[in-house]
Amino acid sequence: MQVAVIHAPFDLRIEERDIPAVGPRDVAIRIRAGGICGSDLHYYLHGGFGTVRLREPFIPGHEVAGEVMEVGAEVMRLTAGDRVAVNPSRPCGRCGFCLSGLPTHCLDMHYYGSAMRMPHAQGLFREVLVCDEAQAYPLPAGLTLQTAAFAEPLSVCLHAAHQAGSLLGKRVLITGTGPIGALAILVARQAGAREIVATDIIDAPLALARRIGADAALNTASDSRALDRFKADKGYFDAVFEASGNGAALAGALEATRPGGVIAQMGLGGAEMTVPMNLVVTKEIRLQGTFRFDQEFAWSLDYLAAGSIDVAPLLTEVVPLAEAVRAFDLAADRTRSMKVQLAF
Repeated sequence: MQVAVIHAPFDLRIEERDIPAVGPRDVAIRIRAGGICGSDLHYYLHGGFGTVRLREPFIPGHEVAGEVMEVGAEVMRLTAGDRVAVNPSRPCGRCGFCLSGLPTHCLDMHYYGSAMRMPHAQGLFREVLVCDEAQAYPLPAGLTLQTAAFAEPLSVCLHAAHQAGSLLGKRVLITGTGPIGALAILVARQAGAREIVATDIIDAPLALARRIGADAALNTASDSRALDRFKADKGYFDAVFEASGNGAALAGALEATRPGGVIAQMGLGGAEMTVPMNLVVTKEIRLQGTFRFDQEFAWSLDYLAAGSIDVAPLLTEVVPLAEAVRAFDLAADRTRSMKVQLAF
């Protein structure tokens, strides 16, 4: 099979690898669609992010869907020909966090396309994946493979909304309108937010934010005072989804959040962020971390199949695997793209 492999920053190659054997509880999946994520771009552009660095050749990718080719002798849920989305998360099921209902914090998590562990958890930008049947989720009727490949990032946003609490009737601020911020807009609208304001420093994603449901989309680079009107009387927003990983964005969000509000911190910056704790304390704001997802993966497929969350406007282009370098370069240009997918 052919796979995409990152060897160093800007060094992405298409290589051939053997297809692993199918074990008794495994399924072999012909990957058809795979979305390029922000973490994939960090590996491609910078060789990692924060303390997470590439230390060996690495297959990126964790947003995929495809078709079952073969199933192991003990597999009961799936048969050849089934269309599936792949949940990249495989917690151990044995550690204290798994046993206490917190698998996201598993002490031995295997997450496809992550260099957090060594050897790295090789990713899914490959023509064939052999995985545990539990990670393959059958697709509802009518759901396309390209749409199903949005299940993983949508799950991240559904988990963030779950962490933030009810959004019904709330005023919501979303800082950073890359793919995660854009999906957060869709999730907030689906959850009943009555007003959504989005911010970014680039006009192109802000224009898309308006198209998909933001009531206002503000460029905080061209207008440094864009949020000032929301900071009066101790703040305006009930909930914030901070998707940029930028300390200045978080500081501005804290000023614009009303007392008792919640900030769901989604973005991971390359450096440690400074938090103005005096605002957190005096306004009694709940600063809520949110990381990956669990049960939300299944929810995401239901929302996508029902059409209640429409991700079609986010898909910029589908690029063949042979042109993976062009696809990554396009995905890295926020003036030209939102979500770029590879076709296998």
